[in-house]
Amino acid sequence: MADLMKIVEQELASKRADIIDFKAGDTVNVHVKIKEGAKERVQQFQGVVLYRRGKNTNGESFSVRKISNGVGVERVFPLLSPSIEKIELVKAGKVRRAKLYYMKGRQGKSARIKEKLSGNQASKA
Repeated sequence: MADLMKIVEQELASKRADIIDFKAGDTVNVHVKIKEGAKERVQQFQGVVLYRRGKNTNGESFSVRKISNGVGVERVFPLLSPSIEKIELVKAGKVRRAKLYYMKGRQGKSARIKEKLSGNQASKA
């Protein structure tokens, strides 16, 4: 039984190695496989990561929020879900919290997140 658990954990660890590192405040583009009848297509969901829950476990999930037609849309994705094709990091945000629940009540300019500059961009500014 213990051997089986080790095999499963190694398999999931290899999947986890393929996923980019992102955190709360980052803007990500999640490519999700949608199955409609016999057809399958890929839909993109781009927004701000509100939280990552259960980090470093096999049941890890994250929440992404975007504003669509003036309405806030929030979606929770299991990190190791087979329906997620890939996750792209659009921009890294600079926040001081691990969970950004306060963003749910904000709109417009108050919902902006500062962008984290990389080393070479910071020296130019």
